[in-house]
Amino acid sequence: MRILYHLPLSPYSRKVRLVLGEKRLPFELKTERVWERRPEYLDRNPAGTVPMLQESNGLCIPDSWVICEYLEEAYPDTPLLGRTLAERVEVRRLVVWFDEKFGAEVSRNLLNEKVMKRISGKGNPDGAALRAGYANIRVHLSYIDWLAETRQWLAGNMLSMADFAAAAHLSCLDFLDDVDWSRAPAAKDWYARVKSRPCFRALLQDRITGFTPPAHYADLDF
Repeated sequence: MRILYHLPLSPYSRKVRLVLGEKRLPFELKTERVWERRPEYLDRNPAGTVPMLQESNGLCIPDSWVICEYLEEAYPDTPLLGRTLAERVEVRRLVVWFDEKFGAEVSRNLLNEKVMKRISGKGNPDGAALRAGYANIRVHLSYIDWLAETRQWLAGNMLSMADFAAAAHLSCLDFLDDVDWSRAPAAKDWYARVKSRPCFRALLQDRITGFTPPAHYADLDF
């Protein structure tokens, strides 16, 4: 059986879960407490990060982008990178935007401070980081709103990994009730469409001890 090592509120793990689900590839989830740095896990993934995908033949694939590229090459029947060169450039540009820029400016400041420090026992949230995260999410949400208002999907006319990368980050933040959807109606409509896809169902059922998501988190008509 294919195994995905993950953390429930890792946006990078969630992105891979969405891609696997959209491609209808069965997999088993295993939570990996990366701060414990298990030797057995480090032997297979020296970086010690999640996600890591282990195929049924034993092949171990680390890093969400490497995993997604692998899945696109190995299972191309449901393409998520675009069909033309221009489409693939735009999808990749936005995936990097969300995983690196959004990740550094928003997710790291909010998720790491509010969740990771708490569950790993590594100190209290940094107030300056939280303030930066809340300021930055408003800017990024405006950009997503513009993309959603001017395109059918974020990267163009087809659902792609760009949508899943963005939705993965936003779903984690929405779990914490940190997304003010009233500021971005087009982004909210886009997210509702992504959220309604079958591959999203398992994410909406995620629960973490010590955290209670808002009522709208699992509501498809929020």
